[in-house]
Amino acid sequence: MLNNMLGRTMENKPFRDTLIERRDLSFSDDVNANSDWQKLTLAQRFSATSLTKYGYELMFIRNSCSGSTAVMVLQNGTPATISEEGDINTTPDIYIRANA
Repeated sequence: MLNNMLGRTMENKPFRDTLIERRDLSFSDDVNANSDWQKLTLAQRFSATSLTKYGYELMFIRNSCSGSTAVMVLQNGTPATISEEGDINTTPDIYIRANA
């Protein structure tokens, strides 16, 4: 028992490494390639991950003096925002310009 408390298993191998590997975020390759995901707070990542299940994609992160806001969009152009605390707003009062 003392070995487990010290982070070791009975085989004297590090137990903590396994826990750290399980905590690693497992996103698709597209998400891992997007550096904006690395800029999200932990709360924003959890919320954004739940929105991706409904088809939303992370477009950009807007930083202001009041904090960061993640903007996600459906394929039809419907936006959603995620506050720094992870609060999701699926009816934000924003306009996203189309790329020319």
